[in-house]
Amino acid sequence: MAQAQPRDRVDAPSRHPQLAAPAPVQAAEPPWIALWRRFSARRLSVAALAVLCTLMLLALIAPLIAPQDPYDLGVVSILDAEQPPMSRSADSSLLFVLGTDGAGRDLLSAILYGLRISIVVGLFSAAAAVVIGVSLGLTAAHFGGRVDAVIMRVVDLQLSFPTILVALMLLASLGQGVDKTLLALIIVQWAYYARNVRASAMVERQKEYVEAAMGQGLPALRIMFRHVLPNCMAPLLVTATLQTAHAITMEATMSFLGIGLPQTQPSLGLLIANGFEHALSSQTWISIYPGIALVTLVASINLVGDRLRDVLNPKTEA
Repeated sequence: MAQAQPRDRVDAPSRHPQLAAPAPVQAAEPPWIALWRRFSARRLSVAALAVLCTLMLLALIAPLIAPQDPYDLGVVSILDAEQPPMSRSADSSLLFVLGTDGAGRDLLSAILYGLRISIVVGLFSAAAAVVIGVSLGLTAAHFGGRVDAVIMRVVDLQLSFPTILVALMLLASLGQGVDKTLLALIIVQWAYYARNVRASAMVERQKEYVEAAMGQGLPALRIMFRHVLPNCMAPLLVTATLQTAHAITMEATMSFLGIGLPQTQPSLGLLIANGFEHALSSQTWISIYPGIALVTLVASINLVGDRLRDVLNPKTEA
């Protein structure tokens, strides 16, 4: 008899089904990464942020890249006054890419230094106004009663006057100078922060964590600045961004009117004012280029602030 051929052994399927592997636990996304992901959803906002960072970098390194120091009267020659763009100096040692103003200063260098002054004035005035406004707003929300009434009536009185009018009156009495301009901008800005922070803090004050902190007998300063203030940062950040642009615009306006910064410290507004008398002549570059720089700076800050408002407020986020 023929011997039966051995069959290939087939393993029987396992009677015990394999247990499903547990799903990997995903790490929580850091808040700043989530914020950037939502912020970068709009290309216009990213472009505005890139332009803003570029302008701030140029203002920071202005002494290193500027072809001329517009503050040094020893290198500025009246013979180079009102030169058109892409012209050379009288001694052919310097190329004026954007031309010169009526005093013979290189416009490119003056714009770089003017950006520096405008950004510094805007940031420092906004920072000081934030400190004052946040402190008064938290105090009004925490204590309430007469303290709240007195602070908010002062805020209402402050906001009832046009900000530019108050700033003009202050500088007319104080005089010109960077420090006086900063003081005027701080006085006209702090009320905005106080009102916004007070509104946010009043909402937070009704929550349980604040009641628990007050029940434990924690000091008022600790409750206000350590527990309540971090939860008011979203609207405060948006307000600070937009008010910085407003401060830069106001400083340019006051310098344009001749009561802001002195001639020895040309800001963007003062550069525009220097070329205003040539607006109807052929020397239009004296005002146009500083105006473009100012509009670009303010527009980029406003676009970033508008996007931050949408990102930090889920109700308005598209």
